[in-house]
Amino acid sequence: MSRNIDQMNLDELRERVRECRECELCRTRSNTVFGEGSRCPPVMFIGEGPGHYEDQSGRPFVGRAGKLLDQMIEEMGLAREEVFIGNIVKCRPPDNRNPSDEEAQNCLPYLRRQIVLLKPRFLILLGAVPLQFMLGLKGITKLHGNFYEYMEIPTMATYHPSYLLRVNSRKREAWEDLQKIMRWMRQ
Repeated sequence: MSRNIDQMNLDELRERVRECRECELCRTRSNTVFGEGSRCPPVMFIGEGPGHYEDQSGRPFVGRAGKLLDQMIEEMGLAREEVFIGNIVKCRPPDNRNPSDEEAQNCLPYLRRQIVLLKPRFLILLGAVPLQFMLGLKGITKLHGNFYEYMEIPTMATYHPSYLLRVNSRKREAWEDLQKIMRWMRQ
């Protein structure tokens, strides 16, 4: 019998994700995208799921949106290696669609275990999908920049970098969100 996810360390969890066959996404993936970064991050960024480049490389946020996320992290006075970057689902949904409820529910135990093991001081939800699946809330344009709690960890949602690439006018709001987080981190 395989070990319970709640008893796994990070390396065991990574292997479990790599072997996962819980939903249909496993059929079309090239690689799982477990997430990467510090094992003791002050901040954990959570996106929705891997895109084409992430699926090919097995790394989160490596395309154009990843370059913007790297800039956002640097503007916060951090390096990519100092934070952890993960996603709601660990496999790419076809055509980069949003994950289904079933797909997200199958992957959330992996994400929750990552959070327990990594113990980030702060969670930043990138876009509407993590806002919905982690906090049960909808309406990123109204709810971004507000403080919430997830698993007793201060949490804020802001715009997804790919959205900011399409809607340049929202970058100022995203920067204001990050400034709130930076102020909180200095406390």
